Parts: sequence; C-alpha cells; structure tokens
Amino acid sequence: MVQRFLFRILLSPLALLYGIGVSLVNLLYDTGFLRSSKFNIPVISVGNLSIGGAGKTPHIEYLLDLLSGYIYVATLSRGYKRLTRGFRYATYSDTALTVGDEPMQYRMKYRDVIVAVSESRAYAIPQILKDSPQIQLVLLDDAFQHRAVKPGLNLLLTAYDAMFTQDFLLPAGRLREWRSSYKRADVIVVTKCPETLGVIQKNKIIREISPLPYHRVFFTRYEYDLPYSFYDKNLGQPLNQNMEVILLSAIANTSYLMQYVDAQVGSVTQIEFADHHLFDKGDVEKIIQVYRNSTPGQTIVLTTEKDAMQ
Repeated sequence: MVQRFLFRILLSPLALLYGIGVSLVNLLYDTGFLRSSKFNIPVISVGNLSIGGAGKTPHIEYLLDLLSGYIYVATLSRGYKRLTRGFRYATYSDTALTVGDEPMQYRMKYRDVIVAVSESRAYAIPQILKDSPQIQLVLLDDAFQHRAVKPGLNLLLTAYDAMFTQDFLLPAGRLREWRSSYKRADVIVVTKCPETLGVIQKNKIIREISPLPYHRVFFTRYEYDLPYSFYDKNLGQPLNQNMEVILLSAIANTSYLMQYVDAQVGSVTQIEFADHHLFDKGDVEKIIQVYRNSTPGQTIVLTTEKDAMQ
C-alpha cells in the first residue's frame, strides 16, 4: 500500500501534464472550436473512464441481445491492436489480427449485426449508413473519450471493485480523463457487482458517484453460462469441485472471473497476460507445459470468449 502511494506521488507530475492535455482537448469540444458529428439515427456509446476492465464487451452484447431481434443494429469499434488500418467490415474470414478480438467476437456471435472497425468513428458511421441504409442504431464500443461523434445516449461503465471515483489519471492511475468527465454521461452503470449487493451499499455508491439530476444509475453483475468447446461449440459439463482448471486470460481485470471460477472448482492455476495479448508459439508451449504438469483427466483449460478469438 505504501509502495503504491509512493509510486503515485512520483508519477503525479506526468499525470498532471497528461490531464492538462486532456482538458485542452475537451475544452476545444466544449467551446465548439472542435465540432462533434451528429447523426439522424440513434447512436449509443458504451465506454468508461479507465483503460479497461469495466465490462464494455458484455454490456455491448447485452444491448445486442436486447435490440437486434427488433431493429437493424451495427456495432463500431476502433479494432484495438489489429494489424490493419482504416475502415473495415468484420467478416467470417477475418481474425483478431485484422479486426481486433472484440469485433471478431461480435461477428461470430451475431450473424444479423453489421460489425465494423475504424479509427475514425465520424467517418465510419456515414459509410455504414451508405452501404446499409436499413441500419436503425449504431453501438459505439469504447467511445466515451472519442468526442468526434456526439452520441444520443452516453453510457459510462465503472467496475464495482475499481470505481472511477477512487482512481487517478494515467500514469499514476488508470483514468484516461479527469473524474469530473463523468458529467458527460447520460447513464452510469456500476458493473461486476456481487450478487449480495444490498440497498444500503447501492445508496452508498450512488452518494460516492454524486450523480447529477439528469443521470440514471444502474447496477449490473455477470451470470456465467456453461463452458463450451472452442471447436464444436457444444456446451460442456458444469464446473465442479473435482475439476482442476487452468484459467487462461488476457483481459484487463481478472478478479471477478477468478472469484467465480475459484468458488466452483477444486483448484485454479492462473495464466494471465496483458489485455488484448496476441498469443504466440512460446505462449502456447507454456500453456501446454502447465497442462502436462496437471492431473490427467481432471484438468481443463478455461478461457474467455474474447481470448478465444486470438
């Protein structure tokens, strides 16, 4: 704890410089010197103030499950860590290398949804509407900081165990903007909440967030489905105490997933990589070695859908 405190003090000058730069950009948009594009169809942005781990992908999928059966929906992402550039539609022949892991996940799961990637959302939305004029809604993935597009609804996510109210600017912390930027949100969603979260705790969190009159605050948690085979998509058996699990992950925050798996199985060996890690031959050899050292017949390698796209 003391070490972390000293670390933040040492990095605070860099965080201040970073914050000044962010403030200048926001000021240019707030004063109209830089203009945000608006569109005549609904645009919903799902983002967060931190650099990851708030659960954007599951919440995008929740909205897709909720809406795509009724209206024509497109998702638009930057395509983080892809090796291509420019505007691109995700197809079934793409990979995480060409469109990014999250867009590839959307493509594989939602066959009636248009999935696109582009560094410029202001350019990409008109292109999507030109190619597919039937589109009635665009979901922007991780676009809270990208103000070139003004969404009709701005959803800000913050994780229950890593709330923006307790964090600091990069590089001293994980925030990409000042905490006060939460004011741009229309809806604030506290994610990854424990199942036992009660009314008293919720009210305490709401007071900590200090929502403005136009804000709506919601609380969400995950319900994990049965694991399934990467190859045949058939649901496997439920996790149980006789299992040994090698938990392979490359997501920003594994604590919520780890708590769930650890409570379901006999033992967990965690192999953790940085968020959006691109696995190579050496990584695979490491995973195989750990598996060979485990109990035969009782061990499974478990990973997230996003990591499986790699």
